[in-house]
Amino acid sequence: MKVFHCQSCGQMVYFANTRCERCGHRLGYLPDLAVLSALAPLEGDRWRPLAAPTRPSRFCANAAHDACNWLIPAESPGAFCQACRLNRTIPDLGPWENRLRWQRLETAKHRLVYGLLRLGLPLVSRFDDPETGLAFDFLANSDRTDSDRIAREHFQIVTGHAAGLITIDIAEADDAERERHRRDMAESYRTLLGHFRHEVGHYYWDRLVRSSPWIAAFRDLFGDERRDYQTSLSTYYAQGPPAGWQQHHVSGYASAHPWEDFAETWAHYLHILDTLETACEFGLRVRPRGETDPALIVDVDFDPYGQQDFNVLIGTWLPLTYGVNSLNHSMGLPDLYPFVLAPTVMGKLRFVHGLVFPLSSALARPA
Repeated sequence: MKVFHCQSCGQMVYFANTRCERCGHRLGYLPDLAVLSALAPLEGDRWRPLAAPTRPSRFCANAAHDACNWLIPAESPGAFCQACRLNRTIPDLGPWENRLRWQRLETAKHRLVYGLLRLGLPLVSRFDDPETGLAFDFLANSDRTDSDRIAREHFQIVTGHAAGLITIDIAEADDAERERHRRDMAESYRTLLGHFRHEVGHYYWDRLVRSSPWIAAFRDLFGDERRDYQTSLSTYYAQGPPAGWQQHHVSGYASAHPWEDFAETWAHYLHILDTLETACEFGLRVRPRGETDPALIVDVDFDPYGQQDFNVLIGTWLPLTYGVNSLNHSMGLPDLYPFVLAPTVMGKLRFVHGLVFPLSSALARPA
């Protein structure tokens, strides 16, 4: 994520901020410029971004719910920004806990969309393209009416992806609930942003791999996705990951089925890019005292979203994780990045990189 500054006073501001704490200017995000801008009021609901003075804008309709700070052109016929237009269903905002959880989900989803736009990946709402568009359903059990109370007792919202529709149980936005799921499923990592990046990985598998020249290389690396998915998941939940899964998969769940392996790998690729960009924006470098191995001495001084050399990405990422994990230990916290990237996993990450940067990846593009 970029570091932003208020164009009025120079104060550092953050992606989700709506007001500069120093000078009080209202803030709005211009997605096509990837800029968080201080705003000057115009007539009605229109604002003049100081970062783009000739572009009068107004806020996405979800700003009224404190769920979005993105701007749209003042003359736009639509009410929603590019990120919020992806929503098909939001929860009933009457209960305060639903509103709070939805706001947290939107923060994570907007960060997801930020990264997808930075990569220039195809991103269109299902409202605009019913065949290949993307949509989100944010669901809560409380949305169901009393008339189907009996059915509700046997109803479970399942977070997942199906043909471009991503369903998220808003209970995942509750820290205690999410931690319970993480513990029950023996996961080392579980976050809202991780959910979004994983599920959108399924969507991009459909868009970029299925029925494409990449499918043979995919099966060589991840396995044959034609094997029965539900049977594979049932086996995984009954038996857990196979022994030695760490040598072939980025997580235990990735071993369940090739689709899940790709989605987990895709999510980690997005984790790497976003974290490296943040490290670059803060001018971080890793130079352990007394270290003589040049591979462990790095300056994060490049834009990862434009870095076409996968070796540079991973060669910087590994020393950075050693440093940030050590910082977490100093605070009594677990690893920030609790994963081991075995050589096979590196190959899978390189495959994902090849989908994003097909002309420059060290992975040969299939004929």
